[in-house]
Amino acid sequence: MIAVSFALPTESSDLVGLLRDRKSDETKVIRGKINNKDVAIFHTGVGGESCKRKIDNFFSAQQPRLLISSGFAGAARDDLRIGDLVLAENFSDRQLLFEAERILKNRNVCVANLFTSQTIVDSMADRDKIAREHGAAAIDMETASIAEACASREIRMLSLRVISDSPREGLPAPPHVLFDMQLQRTNPTKLLFYLLKHPVVLWRLIRFGSQIRKARESLTNAIADLVRGL
Repeated sequence: MIAVSFALPTESSDLVGLLRDRKSDETKVIRGKINNKDVAIFHTGVGGESCKRKIDNFFSAQQPRLLISSGFAGAARDDLRIGDLVLAENFSDRQLLFEAERILKNRNVCVANLFTSQTIVDSMADRDKIAREHGAAAIDMETASIAEACASREIRMLSLRVISDSPREGLPAPPHVLFDMQLQRTNPTKLLFYLLKHPVVLWRLIRFGSQIRKARESLTNAIADLVRGL
């Protein structure tokens, strides 16, 4: 069985739609098949704290032959665009990375370092600093915790992220408005009050929704290719 992790259902919804014989269990793991290969999709939540707890719960009941750690990421470099794929060299099993490069050779894939942040990173200055200090092409909030959990259990892992925002096409509103870490979702009241004060943000949200759809489609197609080929 191949396990695929995402932070949130917003990232996984298209892949879930591809599964045949789809079913969910009491732990909210979604199972099905792609090309007759067993796939288990689960969600870690956003950030290291939620991720560590949920991946431990997943591994207490599952023993996948490999795990694809996936989801959205913010670009730390100007040359990455919305929908571009990043294979994280610093978090991936070497053999899986080699095979993934072969399978995804016809897609917009960058093999580079990924940086796992404790907070949502939006400003250009912060992105530039991370790129310089860590040699990272992209930023996420879960992969380091997932890699640690896989390493401790000797489970091979491949890290694949898709660019959903960039220095040029950033987040449409402050991170604390877009996502409440404690609630693990957007707080609609907070977002509504922000929109009332900053109505121009509505158009940015619409544009951001388009970015998300483009990123999700790119990621879904790549993961489906990987499942078929690995």
